[in-house]
Amino acid sequence: MIAPFARIVALALPPRCPGCGAVTEADHRFCAACWGSLDFLGPPWCAGCALPFAFDRGAGAMCGACLADPPPHAGARAAVAYGEVASRLALRLKYGGRTAFAGTAARLMLRLVPDDTDLLVPVPLHRWRLWGRGYNQAALIAGALASLGGRRHLPALLTRTRATPILRGLGRRGRTKAVAGAFAVAPQRRAEVKGKRVVLVDDVFTTGATARACAAVLMRAGATSVTILCWARVVAEDDAAEVAELTLPAAELT
Repeated sequence: MIAPFARIVALALPPRCPGCGAVTEADHRFCAACWGSLDFLGPPWCAGCALPFAFDRGAGAMCGACLADPPPHAGARAAVAYGEVASRLALRLKYGGRTAFAGTAARLMLRLVPDDTDLLVPVPLHRWRLWGRGYNQAALIAGALASLGGRRHLPALLTRTRATPILRGLGRRGRTKAVAGAFAVAPQRRAEVKGKRVVLVDDVFTTGATARACAAVLMRAGATSVTILCWARVVAEDDAAEVAELTLPAAELT
C-alpha cells in the first residue's frame, strides 16, 4: 500500500526546481535554465573572503581589503555567486518556510568542506528572530552538510547575545562595531571546540563582518582554525543592498 500511495503523491506533488518552480526529475534538482544561470565559485579567489580573481595570483593570495585587514579565520568559501537563482533559494529557505532547500544548498556546498573538518557550526540567530521564524536557516544547512558528509554538527555551540542592526550602509569600522560582542560560545560547550577545526556555516556572505566576529569568538574559545562556508557570496556591489533587504513578493516565497 505504501508504494502506490507514494506514486500518487509523486504525481500530485512532483519535484520542482528551487529556482523557478518548474517540474524536475528529482528533489534538489534545478531545471536546465536555472542550473545554467548559477555562477559556481572556486579558485582562483581571495584566500580570505572568496572574492573571485580574474586570474590565478598564487596560493594564499588575498584581495586588497583582506590584506589591509586580515580576517581572524582561515578563509571563506561559497558555492555560488549571489544572483537571481541563488537569491531565490536563499529567500525561500529563509522566509518562505522551504526548509528542504537547506538540503539543496548543502549538496552544492559539500565539495567545499575541508577534508580535516572536525565540527560544523552555524551562525546563530538572536532568540527573538529564532522564535519568530521558527528555525535557523544556517543550522538547517549545517545539519544537512553533517548528514551528507558524516561530520559532527553543534547547532547550539554559538549564541547571539544581542540583536544586531542591518549592516548595509555602514563602513568597515561601523560593521565591526555593530557585531562586536554579539556572539559567544555557550559556556557548557567550550571544551567541545578546543583544539577543533571548525567550519562556520551561513546562507549568504555579504560584508564578512558577522563571519569575522563569530570566527574571533571561536578562536578565543580554543578552535585550531575556523573556515567560513556559505551558500552564496555577494560579488557585485549592487547585490549587497538586495541582500540587506532580502525581500521577494509573498507569492514568490512559497
